[in-house]
Amino acid sequence: MTVHTDIERVAPEWVERARQFPAAILADVAGRRGGLSGRIKALNPSMQVAGPAFTVEVRPGDNLMIHAALMLARPGDVIVVDGKGDLSCALTGGLMAAHAKAAGIAGFVIDGAVRDVAECAVADFPIFAAGFNPNGPTKAVAGRINCPISAGAVSIAPGDLVVGDADGVTVIPRLQVASVLAQAQAKVDAESARMAEIAQGQLLPDFLNGCLRSAGLISAQQDWQSLLAAK
Repeated sequence: MTVHTDIERVAPEWVERARQFPAAILADVAGRRGGLSGRIKALNPSMQVAGPAFTVEVRPGDNLMIHAALMLARPGDVIVVDGKGDLSCALTGGLMAAHAKAAGIAGFVIDGAVRDVAECAVADFPIFAAGFNPNGPTKAVAGRINCPISAGAVSIAPGDLVVGDADGVTVIPRLQVASVLAQAQAKVDAESARMAEIAQGQLLPDFLNGCLRSAGLISAQQDWQSLLAAK
């Protein structure tokens, strides 16, 4: 069976908590994994999305299964499409975005092209895509719904956490979400403390000397700032 409707989704409370973190923070604390290829971008940098992945796999240039997914996805789901990175025609446009918004879908993440970009970019329905093309798709080839997919060079399972913003899209495996969100708060706290240090003129980050020593650029007895001052 290639269409699954009974999936385990990341819990709503975790989705709400995830909204407070940038995609970059989540990618960092997830081991710098989960960030989709930079080719997948928001149509408008102000767009943000968070929700469980409702995964769709299509043959390049065919959007039949996306239409089917629109009738199956639940409110709050993010429809994530493995379009094989094909940019020869658009898989979605203004009509499908309007449908998705009316159905309560949280957003689209599409490893493929979209169209009606001027219209969609100023709307309040988040769309992240790999590119644009005015050509329309076919609606003739069967695909898969809620099976594991690869989009933006990242493996994505149904129900995983999807977070997108101006930096791109990060996907966190569902069973790792609680741990990643705990680490995300610690990362935010550390970055806030570092910003305060910079504001006070403390420009040498704690990690720099250790990293430079590990890279063989300075000895165990040397200090980078002291070396610069000596010159």
